[in-house]
Amino acid sequence: MESQNYKNHRKFYPPHHFIYLPLLILLEVFGIYKIFNDEEHKLTWILFSIVIFLIFYLAFMLRQHYAIGLQNRLVRLEFKQRYFEIFSQRSDEVEEKLSFSQIAALRFAYDDEFKDLLYKALHEKISGDEIKRSIKNWRPDQHRI
Repeated sequence: MESQNYKNHRKFYPPHHFIYLPLLILLEVFGIYKIFNDEEHKLTWILFSIVIFLIFYLAFMLRQHYAIGLQNRLVRLEFKQRYFEIFSQRSDEVEEKLSFSQIAALRFAYDDEFKDLLYKALHEKISGDEIKRSIKNWRPDQHRI
């Protein structure tokens, strides 16, 4: 695996992103095409298209909802643990002042940069994306799902 950095840190699940969802999109396009080109079965194709759209919507939203919700909780726990290891203090007050985007971005920084970027996030209110762009030595997350 190549070295992780800002440009390549996003991860895809190929069966979902490149097979299942594109197949649903193709079926939806086909159904819409048939609505206009098969007058005899127009109602059937309308119903087909509605069902495919609902399956696509559910697949996309449920996957996102559960996976992201769980991952966000883990990122917050990781931040709490790391903050405690570095500063030997609880992070409750600090965590309340940060957005999730900032907390998530800080995990890509090694400890020396973490301290500086945390200070900037708290006092200069830099965004999560600005934090990621500021990281000089990217700390990869190879276990992300």
